[in-house]
Amino acid sequence: MKKLLYLLTVLIIFSACSSNNKKKLVVYSPHGKEMLTEFEKQFESTHPDIDIQWLDMGSQEVFDRIRTEKENPLSDIWWGSPSTIFMRAEKLDLLEKYKPSWADKVGTESKSKSDNWYGTFLTPQVIAYNDKTLTNQNAPRDWNDLILPDWKNKIVIRNPMASGTMRVIFSAMLSNSIKKTGSDSEGWEWLRKLDENTSTYAADPTQMYIKLAGNEAVTLWNMPDIILQKTLYQYPFGYNFPSSGTVVLTDGIAIVKGTKNPEAAKEFYEFVTNEKSLILQAEKFYRIPARSDIPKDKLPQWIADANYTAMDLNWELISEKESEWMKKWDSEIKGKSK
Repeated sequence: MKKLLYLLTVLIIFSACSSNNKKKLVVYSPHGKEMLTEFEKQFESTHPDIDIQWLDMGSQEVFDRIRTEKENPLSDIWWGSPSTIFMRAEKLDLLEKYKPSWADKVGTESKSKSDNWYGTFLTPQVIAYNDKTLTNQNAPRDWNDLILPDWKNKIVIRNPMASGTMRVIFSAMLSNSIKKTGSDSEGWEWLRKLDENTSTYAADPTQMYIKLAGNEAVTLWNMPDIILQKTLYQYPFGYNFPSSGTVVLTDGIAIVKGTKNPEAAKEFYEFVTNEKSLILQAEKFYRIPARSDIPKDKLPQWIADANYTAMDLNWELISEKESEWMKKWDSEIKGKSK
């Protein structure tokens, strides 16, 4: 199956690009068709000699594909995924070194020490709910609320094995357990109880949105996508920031090692992370810039109003253990309570 997907990717990219003589730039990203289409058009309007080709997929799927293609890279830019996945990619030598013009405008925790990746957004994870049937008062308001009997068969979760977002949320529960108790046992017990309450593991975000708007009541997902789906498509979604602390991901960007278009890749990298683009991403796609130098009066009010406490997490540990933890979850916990 993986070989078939790989061959399909090759055919899609090269058949799409063979119709013109423009320089081809291939972007792998989980940022969704709306944002990817917007910045494809914007970039091409100022760079008419470059043809952007993007593939929208989950963060883990991006990582797996770039790792598979290491000997013959088919992509140039990796735009978007949790920093923990970029850390793993860096250790596998999948990323080119590049220091953007704004490198000193993000904190040390939001960039690679070796300039292999840089943070673009800060992304809070929320407890989202169907606001046709729930309010922020009677929806779950903290992580432990999700494992109460009240929510049995009322939770839909994006399949974590393909989703960087969910992998990090699950790993954060284990990391936090180790921090509090010295053991991951409490975290595994939480994941078991969450599985007991989970009705469905959705194959992709769209299926998750449809189920959340239908019979299921609650999910875990990132705040920007929940607001975007409600605003663009009128999905009946609300959300709560977990009261004991939310998982706040640093979303990153990198140039793929072995890119055949290094100069065009650098131009795209700088374009989608410049001040004007970041302000548009905040206004239209609900992204919180990781850069500290964007004037606050140019950013939408909802960023200042977002009232959450970031969970203090060991990101190095999460990056190191995430794959091992998720394999254990998939083989020992998923669906075993049913």
